Amino acid sequence: MIRAGILSDTHITTINQRFKESIDAAFSTCDVIFHAGDITNLAVLEIFHPKTVYAVHGNMCDLAVCKSLPESRIVQLENRTIGLCHGAGPRQNIEERMWARFPEVDCIIYGHTHQPVCHYMGDILFINPGSFQISTPYGAPASYAVLTLDDNGYRANLHTLVGKS
Repeated sequence: MIRAGILSDTHITTINQRFKESIDAAFSTCDVIFHAGDITNLAVLEIFHPKTVYAVHGNMCDLAVCKSLPESRIVQLENRTIGLCHGAGPRQNIEERMWARFPEVDCIIYGHTHQPVCHYMGDILFINPGSFQISTPYGAPASYAVLTLDDNGYRANLHTLVGKS
């Protein structure tokens, strides 16, 4: 069994203790991490060491992040193929655009909209973990997803960080 932690849209420039505690609370039982962009600072990814991390840049990343990370990628995990991309443009039809980018995958992970999503469209599992900002201008709680791959297939659940605002 593999548990993959999924986050996006962290939008932070400095790592503080509260962020580290939130990461540990959300992802301590995960083997692999997917970050769907708007990382803003590469130090965010260093927190996950020694876990395997797959990440892409988003539209709010600085030049260093954009040079270090691809815009999209395909990852093979167990016997499943996962497409990872931040996304761009309006919220409307974003899943159709992601599907056009990754027509042959089992799961598509994206971010950008800050709206958590977890559902199947046909045979493809779409996951948007929402924003992992611990404090947002609108008071929304940080959200993330966990993808589980085992002998029974693959499935994901959305979560919020309770009491971490």
